[in-house]
Amino acid sequence: MKLALKDAFAKQASALNIFLFRRTGGRIGGSMGKAKILLLTVTGRKSGKPRTVPLVYTPDGDRLVLVASYGGDPRSPAWFHNLTANPLVTVEVGSEKKTMRAAVADAEEKQRLWPMVVATYKGYEGYQKKTSRDIPLVILTAV
Repeated sequence: MKLALKDAFAKQASALNIFLFRRTGGRIGGSMGKAKILLLTVTGRKSGKPRTVPLVYTPDGDRLVLVASYGGDPRSPAWFHNLTANPLVTVEVGSEKKTMRAAVADAEEKQRLWPMVVATYKGYEGYQKKTSRDIPLVILTAV
């Protein structure tokens, strides 16, 4: 799929998921099979505007782990660049909303967490094989 078309499709699918998620408190759009989905709101690094995206997450104790895969694309997703510029984010899980701080997992932590995220969603394994970039993991902690 051409990049512009892929980006446009991702935006439209995300917008529908966000609408349904918020309308139903996560009952619709809050999972993908067994994987749970949250809404992540970051601050645009250029615009300063809030940007929301639905993402699969993996719990790790009281932390949440996100995968910046963008489906194995050679580029990192925009939300990843935004949260590295401004690590304070808002997370919606079901009808609960909270502020969290994002940090990129170091190599040692990624090695521990990677099997957990793949167990949450098997597709991540294929995404890593599809791209030459090292797909980052993001750890969210309560503020």
